This record gives sequence, structure tokens and C-alpha cells, in this order.
Amino acid sequence: MVGAGLVLALCALQLCPAALGGSRRLSKFGGFAWENCGDKRDPVVLQSLSVAPDPISIPGSLRVSAAVSSSKAMASPLKAVLVVEKALGDLWIQLPCIDQLGSCTYNDVCTILDNLIPPGTTCPEPLLTYGIPCHCPFKAGSYSLPASDFILPDMELPAWMTNGNYRVRATVSNGGEELACVKLAFSLQSQ
Repeated sequence: MVGAGLVLALCALQLCPAALGGSRRLSKFGGFAWENCGDKRDPVVLQSLSVAPDPISIPGSLRVSAAVSSSKAMASPLKAVLVVEKALGDLWIQLPCIDQLGSCTYNDVCTILDNLIPPGTTCPEPLLTYGIPCHCPFKAGSYSLPASDFILPDMELPAWMTNGNYRVRATVSNGGEELACVKLAFSLQSQ
């Protein structure tokens, strides 16, 4: 599941066209934080997540490490719902879904993964090296991504997605059953 979890985390950071335990307070203004937000019975649990630098710089390099455990195999369709909020002074404003960025619902993450990485294609690094799947179905088990660097290219971000502090709630479900819920808080700094 960490393959989908990693993809969801990058989507939550709005770095793909379409999520990751300890717990930290998400009311903090600025800085990176995360927590599981699902029911204690959720089969997918983020065990750890680290992201650097803080704030995340676009363009730039992003170092991510994560560990995810799943007590259940997961197959298509995997529905992901992202709620993205941006700080505006002391207020948090929910961003709309525009061009698949912002607070969006993705009805099948498996299809998105197939479009990003065509079936039959080898999973990209570092997923391949660490045995992390990048296609559905995902087997039950524990997956770990040691600290790995990802290049964030210079992207044309909408004005409302540039510098600032963000909160994201990402939930994944199948057939109405919640499988995972993760909250993220982070800061973006675009060059």
C-alpha cells in the first residue's frame, strides 16, 4: 500500500495530476506535521513520515521517508478524497478543485496510477529498489521507503497554490469502506 500511500502523499502535496505513526498537532502554523485521522479499525496506517526541507521548495529537491502497514489487500476502485486548505491570516480557506488540483475527489487511484505508470512497466525508482508496488491490487503487509530524494520541477502553479501554509486531509476508501485517513500540514515556497 505504500506505493499508493506515497502517490497519495505526493498528490496531497499537489505534486501529481490527480496520502502516510506518531502523531503531531496539526494546528501548528507553518512547518511539517502529520497524523492518522481514521477510525482505529482502518486497515491502512501510516507508521512514519518525514519530509524535508521545511518549507517545501518548488522547484527543488524533496527528501521523503515513510512506513505504512496494511492489514488488508486493496483493489480497484480505490477512491481518494482530498480536502486542501490554505491559511489566509488566521483563517483556513478550503481550496476548490481546479484542473485536478486542490480539494478533489479521485474516483479510482488505481486508474490514475495506471495512467502515470502504464501496466507492464517497471515501477520507477526508488519504489523498485525497495519492493514497493505501484499498481493495484496492493497486498496486505508492511512497506518502508527509506529517505529518498525526489526532484520537484519548476511548475506553473496557480496563484492560489503558491507560497503559504497548507492543511490536507486525505481519505482512501473502497466500496464505501474507509481504508485510510491522513492529515498533513506543510508550507510551500515557490521560487
